[in-house]
Amino acid sequence: MNRQNHHELIVSGIHLELTPSLKTFVREKSERLFRHEERIVRLRVELECDPKETVGTRFKAKGHIAIQGPDMNAMVESDECHKAVSLLIDKLDRMLRRRARLFKVKRHNDQNSHLEELKLNQVA
Repeated sequence: MNRQNHHELIVSGIHLELTPSLKTFVREKSERLFRHEERIVRLRVELECDPKETVGTRFKAKGHIAIQGPDMNAMVESDECHKAVSLLIDKLDRMLRRRARLFKVKRHNDQNSHLEELKLNQVA
């Protein structure tokens, strides 16, 4: 819980009343993101209820992560608000893991090409 003090979490509701329990639910779910990636500066979660939509896509959860490097955005739709938040956090977590894996691959490939250049220079 102390780690979250360094990060900013913004929860907003569009056509939806944010209850304290819903805010707590979002905060608890987002802890996983902050635990997995310490470079997150800000996480903004927007919860939207559109009563005109069909039941399956009534609730929308949008997430925006401000992080060192390119920001990340995601959106999910669901029939329940809590389910939409869970799906959103899962999606953002997958995006963060993919980003970390790509950076690791990029970092390792740069070292390999640098070593190959050193070997070529030694041979010549």
